[in-house]
Amino acid sequence: MSIRFLVSLLLCIYATTIYSAENHAISCRPFYGRLSGLKLQQPPGRVLLVPLLSSDPYTNEGSRWSEQPARTLEAFYRKRFNADVKLMRNVWSWTDYYRQVGQMVRQTPLFDRVIFISHGGFDGPILNNTVFWKDFQVTGSKGKLLQYSESQPGLKNTLSLTYDTQKNRIFSDYMTSHWQELASMSFSGIWHLLTELEKQLLPLDSACYQRFCPPDRLAELQGQQLEYQLHLCELFCRKSLFKLNTSAEISPERFFYFTKSLSSLVTANGLIFFGACNPGTPAPEKVAKRDEPGFLINSTLAGGPYRSYVNLASAATGRITAGPIGDSRGEDIVNRIILFENGSPQRNLCVAAPAVK
Repeated sequence: MSIRFLVSLLLCIYATTIYSAENHAISCRPFYGRLSGLKLQQPPGRVLLVPLLSSDPYTNEGSRWSEQPARTLEAFYRKRFNADVKLMRNVWSWTDYYRQVGQMVRQTPLFDRVIFISHGGFDGPILNNTVFWKDFQVTGSKGKLLQYSESQPGLKNTLSLTYDTQKNRIFSDYMTSHWQELASMSFSGIWHLLTELEKQLLPLDSACYQRFCPPDRLAELQGQQLEYQLHLCELFCRKSLFKLNTSAEISPERFFYFTKSLSSLVTANGLIFFGACNPGTPAPEKVAKRDEPGFLINSTLAGGPYRSYVNLASAATGRITAGPIGDSRGEDIVNRIILFENGSPQRNLCVAAPAVK
């Protein structure tokens, strides 16, 4: 799991205490119930619900929690507007989402509403981090495994593993025959697997071990302290056969791939609704660094920076976009959508039209 995913989830939980009501109102126009002023398709004839499946380590809810609010909204739109409602099913990764979008674009008319129900943060909806591209090359004596993954569209996580093919033949052969398996694993999974392999292939430097982990020093430690010290000594006193690095960066290609998919689903006067934590909440007013919330919002994507993800998505798609300000659970998302469709005012809903920055 990426650090950014944890940060986003933590901020989802605590956002309502970080930002004052005054800042909320300044950051994004609250909805005052005037649907006619939005030039929005009314009533909605076709609705697409997109429950994204992922778990939150800070709650006891299951991975399929978003399906219940989706069923509630399905019943609402059918009863209230007699709408034709479609659901995306089993969306565990963005690859799942894009595959279903491709099928819908070819087979069905556009939708008046596209509604996501998911975990989220300042940089949009969140799914579990999943690999979408991988490559392995050996050039001369250098072997390199490269992996791209994402949990939020537009934020690309890069994992790079390099090694000297001439250092250890068994290790090199293992990489050649198992790189596909490794390329689908997380950073921690790769690290643990290869360090265990190193232990089998390389002996400890006994002089180093005696110097930094003598018996008398180890005897003073107990429990987790002892376990941690032994682990450090193993790492320090065994020459590593590989280097493993990770980084995060904005990928305009992946971001616009996502927003293009949204535009291909929604009518010109339709609505995109991000039912999650913080899509309408102002991110910190600074140039965010990698792995910090607001990285996308504070970028120059689609003419940015923008005040919230709702504003950014609206500008990039050319569609009216809405989403909650602050924390939102499943029942909150349902209530905000129903209030919106009934034209009822609410402070904690951000609505942005394409021209509003």
